[in-house]
Amino acid sequence: MRFEFATAGRIIFGPGAVKEAASAAKELGKRALVVTGRSGVRAASLLGDLDTAGVACSTFEVGSEPTIDLVRRGTSQARAEQCDLVIAIGGGSVIDAAKTIACLLTNGGDPLDYIEVIGAGRPLSLPAVPIIAVPTTAGTGSEVTRNAVITSPEHKLKASLRSAGMLPRIAIVDPDLTLDMPPKLTASTGLDALTQLIEPYVSLRANPMTDAISTEGIRRIRTALPCAFRNGQDREARSGMSIASLFGGLALANAGLGAVHGFASPVGGMFDAPHGAVCAAMLPHVIRVNVRALRVRMPESDGLRRYESVARLLTGKPDASPEDGAAWIAGLCTDLEVPPLRAYGVRDEDIPGLVAKGAKANSMKANPILLTEEELKEILALAL
Repeated sequence: MRFEFATAGRIIFGPGAVKEAASAAKELGKRALVVTGRSGVRAASLLGDLDTAGVACSTFEVGSEPTIDLVRRGTSQARAEQCDLVIAIGGGSVIDAAKTIACLLTNGGDPLDYIEVIGAGRPLSLPAVPIIAVPTTAGTGSEVTRNAVITSPEHKLKASLRSAGMLPRIAIVDPDLTLDMPPKLTASTGLDALTQLIEPYVSLRANPMTDAISTEGIRRIRTALPCAFRNGQDREARSGMSIASLFGGLALANAGLGAVHGFASPVGGMFDAPHGAVCAAMLPHVIRVNVRALRVRMPESDGLRRYESVARLLTGKPDASPEDGAAWIAGLCTDLEVPPLRAYGVRDEDIPGLVAKGAKANSMKANPILLTEEELKEILALAL
């Protein structure tokens, strides 16, 4: 057995942890590009702390999922301001944009030089300028991953840049920053976190470290997600979700993902559908089709045993089957009012194109079984 495990250089977790960001920043650079979400409200206190600490700042807003043009603008601004540090405070889109900008500052060139599938896919040979990532949602785990997802409206696709040098120098996970997340966002990001715990666990690249992290995350999310959805001010539930999201990021960065994320990129690129909502709509159907395919073509596979373990963790029943796990997730999606893909404009006639793109996605390579074209079409049809 051989495996590697890589993550952020330092992880700080706990209520109020964001107050440590300014002192950490002072040790890493003199002038920071602070990448924020649309409102920038959560960043206001941090900006004040940075000013007090003597760290000069330039702010850059990411109002939606990052595009190639947006990261070009952010990189140009960071260069013009001579930033030697990038701080991200926001959701996964904000952090992905920040990581991309930080890498382009040192490696030069254009995003398309490095993006997979639609770009040249060149390696990012130089480490990024120091990155501090502060998530304000609980779902993507982007604060501890070595990739960034960027949208290309021209290609109608989301694609990734990947490099170990993209890992944040410091990840600061403060559950208090998630207290005001609305129920809809809590549901979609939370189910994204669940997906990013299950897919690495059943992945062909799973290893003992990611197994331990994934199972602990699944155990926590089982109770934390419904509670956080019902009561956003439940600090225990929010803490549980922040840990689960962090663990999902750690797991996916080191064991890969699967068919849910294989489809998430083309669906998110072709339609105005948030990443977490797409994952939520597809997760139970991918599990059902994967399990059926494993039973028929690989009945002795480790994948079936792993899906059984997932089902037992989620249902609390020692004799739960993989199908019971899929049913539990489907019920959770109903309770959390998760809309189907049709709500975002996906139609039956879009299925062949989505399958063609999804089959080429990097995430598909780690799925526990190679799915046929008909099985991929079935997943999308069920998710509509």
